[in-house]
Amino acid sequence: MLYWSLVFLVVAIVAGVLGFGGISSTAGGIARVLFFVFLVLFAVSLLTGRGFAA
Repeated sequence: MLYWSLVFLVVAIVAGVLGFGGISSTAGGIARVLFFVFLVLFAVSLLTGRGFAA
């Protein structure tokens, strides 16, 4: 999931450089959501001692 977050972050940066504001903000929002989901799953796995399958 962290991989997809980084992919959308790169898409947002490239779209922002090229001037596509709508695509950039959408990709950035998706990257932010995926990153926070990753952080929550990581915290849960640390607290429970289990690993989640990717």
